[in-house]
Amino acid sequence: MDPRSIDIAQFDYDLPTGRIAWYPVHPRAAARMLVYRAGEIRESHFYSLTEALEGSVQLCVNDSRVIPARLLFEKPTGGRVEIFCLEPDAIYPEVSTALAARGRVIWRCLIGGASKWKPGQPLSVALPGAASSDRLTAHLLEKGETDFRIAFEWPETAGNFAEVLARAGRMPLPPYLKRSVEEQDKTDYQTRYAAADGSVAAPTAGLHFTDELLEQLQRKGIDRLALTLHVGAGTFKPVTAHRLSDHAMHGEWIHLYRPAIERLLAHTGRRVAVGTTALRTLESIYWLGVRLAQHKNARLEQLSQWEPYALAQNISASAALESILQRMDAEGTDSRWVRTELLIAPGYRVRMADGLITNFHQPRSTLLLLIAALVGDDWRKIYDYALKNDFRFLSYGDGSLLWRDRAAAN
Repeated sequence: MDPRSIDIAQFDYDLPTGRIAWYPVHPRAAARMLVYRAGEIRESHFYSLTEALEGSVQLCVNDSRVIPARLLFEKPTGGRVEIFCLEPDAIYPEVSTALAARGRVIWRCLIGGASKWKPGQPLSVALPGAASSDRLTAHLLEKGETDFRIAFEWPETAGNFAEVLARAGRMPLPPYLKRSVEEQDKTDYQTRYAAADGSVAAPTAGLHFTDELLEQLQRKGIDRLALTLHVGAGTFKPVTAHRLSDHAMHGEWIHLYRPAIERLLAHTGRRVAVGTTALRTLESIYWLGVRLAQHKNARLEQLSQWEPYALAQNISASAALESILQRMDAEGTDSRWVRTELLIAPGYRVRMADGLITNFHQPRSTLLLLIAALVGDDWRKIYDYALKNDFRFLSYGDGSLLWRDRAAAN
């Protein structure tokens, strides 16, 4: 199957409002877990994950940390303008550079109440906990097709932009929750292993892990490997095009880091990705390696959404990973950032993972297409079961452990 010919209507289903989880369960690991393997479904809970992962398993997690990307400004007239920081402007090589900026930075943003913001009119907000003279000011530079280019300015003594956001920003809850951010969301909407600032949406499969569960997995000998993909707001973007060929996949930054590549290469057992973002990271790494295996001097800056479907399909994972290490040796570097637009849909064969831990996703979403690529047509069987048996859906909902259908896309 060529994914570009897919009719997105085939991946629709009825999601009643009552099945959406507005808040997570506490403790996190008490969330229910649907386990799918070889066509069979059983129910469990995340606190029993150690029992479900047998043998030599490498658990790949996304350690990106959600930044408080929503900023609320008030006009002198009293009107409010909300700015949602999507991603740094293209002048920055990657997210961490922009977050480390002091005094001034430029971001691509969405604006709530944009009609209230007149061109040339700066907006400002006091930085909580700072002197009255410390303020964050926003300048509207230009309007793009889907977002706005905005310059933020603040006193350098107030810290870098990450520190400014921590003081003035609010957590960017998914738009479908349709409720105000609460104090508990600062903790609830962050994984326990989050380390690298840069996401504007949580890698939600990881929200089910507690410190106790992570310790249990470690004691059992599960190899937990941290990867980094900074999740963008595009993860919530529905597929509105009739054919998938007309859908533009959002781009996100992934980190190529030598120790992680070496551990992927050394592992010989099964591999389970925690979340669709971790799976996209693994598969993107593979295809970047395939590109280098085919052409030693190929570029290594960006992976477009359809490129993997045109590359060689018979290169092993070990050969791909070794090609990346060889490029790092040639460049004398252990680390680089790459932008990926990889779209995983039916017709795609997963190379780098045997299983996936994930939540239940929206209809007509690229996340649901990824699930269908992993388990084949049984995606509907899985979702029908979850709906009929009162599983909670979306970011704060229950989750699943899905073992790959080796026949899918073959």
